[in-house]
Amino acid sequence: MIIVDTKLEERQKNNNPIRVGFIGAGVMAKAILNLIERNIPGMQVVAIYNRTPEKAKQIYALAGIDKPKFVSSLRELDTAIASGTRAFTDDYKLLCESQGIDVLLDITGSVGFAAQLLLDAFKYGKNIITFNAEIDSTLGPILSVYAKKAGVIYSGSDGDQPGVTMNLYRFVKGLGLTPMLCGNVKGMQDVYRNPTTQENFAKQWGMGPEKATSFADGTKMNMEQCCVANATGMKVMKRGMMGYEFKGHIDDMTKMYDYDRIKALGGVIEFAVGAQPGPGVFVYGATEDPLNKHHLKYYKLGDGPLYSFYTPYHLCIFEVPTSIARVVDFGDYVLQPLGGPVVEVIAKAKTELKAGTMLDGPGFYTVYGECENSDVVKKEILLPIGLADNVKLNKDIPKDKEITFGDIEFDTNSLVFKLYKEQMEYFK
Repeated sequence: MIIVDTKLEERQKNNNPIRVGFIGAGVMAKAILNLIERNIPGMQVVAIYNRTPEKAKQIYALAGIDKPKFVSSLRELDTAIASGTRAFTDDYKLLCESQGIDVLLDITGSVGFAAQLLLDAFKYGKNIITFNAEIDSTLGPILSVYAKKAGVIYSGSDGDQPGVTMNLYRFVKGLGLTPMLCGNVKGMQDVYRNPTTQENFAKQWGMGPEKATSFADGTKMNMEQCCVANATGMKVMKRGMMGYEFKGHIDDMTKMYDYDRIKALGGVIEFAVGAQPGPGVFVYGATEDPLNKHHLKYYKLGDGPLYSFYTPYHLCIFEVPTSIARVVDFGDYVLQPLGGPVVEVIAKAKTELKAGTMLDGPGFYTVYGECENSDVVKKEILLPIGLADNVKLNKDIPKDKEITFGDIEFDTNSLVFKLYKEQMEYFK
């Protein structure tokens, strides 16, 4: 965003950087830290939490930061930040409590841990930006309620495909058009992939095999599109979306969709496999205004009723600093649910599962995720994939069968199950 760079330059000139705290010190955190410290003015990463604190120290070193200080108390952390010393810790609550941190960045990809983290961040008045479609697709609506009550911002990030989609969605709305379809471009999808099949790919790119699996089996994309649906009010035309395979440009796909059906649903989320430009996002807009239609045709966007707009990339780490500045300096959400869940991501059996099997969550061996409209999820008592982790099946489940709450045994005292129940009751 144009105004963001000007504001950051001003902060740099005034020696008043945005003070960022990281939750997590993995591959993505390493890249974001390096980018901010070496290339972004007006911003500093002042503290990092990781369960293994040595990893935080290591990524500081890779970003050229010498002698960061390990801290174990709030006083130590605040003293370090005030003196300009970078800090790291194995106690995430210190980052939530510290007045020397302007915003937190959740880079964990977890559900259970992140749920507690977010509640603690809200409790202590911290804005938080998340690269965590896993929790946002599962509990985003109720967590947004908690954030608003606390007077803080809980937002998705630029660079992640939901954030890129929402930027494009806002652009299309700004043209005076009505966004009707928000799409995600996938290179491939095979719902039966698992950490064994994705091991070599994961090693090549320095990521965990479960992360690579969630990309390949479509679970991550479904979670991301769920986040977009809940931020726009859009629905799915069928369970799992239409998901057309198309080798051409997404500009040439507008006639493949039933406009009247899309309009009746109030807009839909979708994805395309193999289309160009990949791995980008697209938004199809519409207008009823004859003069607008005339000029859209003049500007080579065709005859409608759907007009194609796209962003040909999502640059992940490179766009995070923009989100940080938007939240801290402008109070601008990149992505947040409008209200209650419109779409959820349900768990389906990746293989034939026997009673007694422990489900292992997104990106592993037992389940994959598909989008479904929330009213159907409630009616059929379907299990969100974000809750399908470390719970036991009480019956046999055939391959590709949806899993319901009645099919599992779970801890009713689990925070994520409590929050999900609260979400269902709050948004009745």
